[in-house]
Amino acid sequence: MSGFRFSKYTLHPKGGKSDFDRLMKIFMQLVLITSGNIREALQWLTDVDKQYGLTTPNYGIGDFIEDLKRKGFLQEDEKGELKLKAKGEQSLRHSALEEIFGKLRKAKDGHHKTNFTGRGDEPTADKREFEFGDRPENISVTDSLRNAQINHGLDDFRLMENDLEILETELKTQTSTVLMIDISHSMILYGEDRITPAKKVAMALAELITKKYPKDTLDILVFGDDAWPIEIKDLPYLQVGPFHTNTVAGLELAMDILRRRKNVNKQIFMITDGKPTCIKQGIKYYKNSFGLDSKILSKTLNLASQLKKIKIPVTTFMIATDPYLKAFVREFTKTNNGNAYYSTLEGLGNLVFEDFKKGKRKKI
Repeated sequence: MSGFRFSKYTLHPKGGKSDFDRLMKIFMQLVLITSGNIREALQWLTDVDKQYGLTTPNYGIGDFIEDLKRKGFLQEDEKGELKLKAKGEQSLRHSALEEIFGKLRKAKDGHHKTNFTGRGDEPTADKREFEFGDRPENISVTDSLRNAQINHGLDDFRLMENDLEILETELKTQTSTVLMIDISHSMILYGEDRITPAKKVAMALAELITKKYPKDTLDILVFGDDAWPIEIKDLPYLQVGPFHTNTVAGLELAMDILRRRKNVNKQIFMITDGKPTCIKQGIKYYKNSFGLDSKILSKTLNLASQLKKIKIPVTTFMIATDPYLKAFVREFTKTNNGNAYYSTLEGLGNLVFEDFKKGKRKKI
């Protein structure tokens, strides 16, 4: 006999999530903090479990490790070391996207919009008179019929060209973005981990563009004494080195990358916590960590000016609050006509996302 069977609802003692899902969320955070060192992340997870009782008598850390392998997140290499598989790296990016840009699920699907109307793809609330060449699907039927009734009356009802109203549309843009991440030693100085939030934001941005804006491009580079590009899959393993801050090298590499991109809209995001302290002269490095060096500053501002001429704005996300650093960022931003934000580590992701969306509203 068909029908429904009802039983008493019992709330899961851990908030409704499975044992695996609960541990997975914490494990992913630990993988980022340990720069992809799975053994160290699992050791930390075991220590946290001892302190806070994450596991149950029926599901322990060993069960969790076996599930990670069985579900395709981890694999053992020839030496028996555990490594993230591609699925694990993608899960890290998705986790970062959910944490930082979770509200995107409530937004409409689509591509970036400009603030200029025209014969585009995305309808708006604005309307205008019909023009030759407008697509029939953009005709506002209700408004057009109302106009016909007003203009001609019900006795002699007819729909003429001058009765038609068109739903205005917005042009969709494609954007090429270069994300610069500072990996100088100061990103972990004074007991504050600034590189992990930067990696998390980069992974979230990469996942966002890949899934929501597939026609966009995102290139990621890191800069210390030098600058070099990295792949999205390399982000979890990114570490800070004993480097100075060669902002010039990062900007030059970003310019080279964007020259090869065919999109009209181009932009640079720079996540840093300090002033430029290094430039390269031939095969030698010129370094000065004591205050703002006029030689280094001059070359950095010259690049900012060059970027302005070719219409590539730089948005600087400064995760530090020192007054002299703010003065440098203000001067750099003014020279480039870009944007600057002074962010806490917790607010960095939201700021990057908001500026990323805002940066698409450009005239094509």
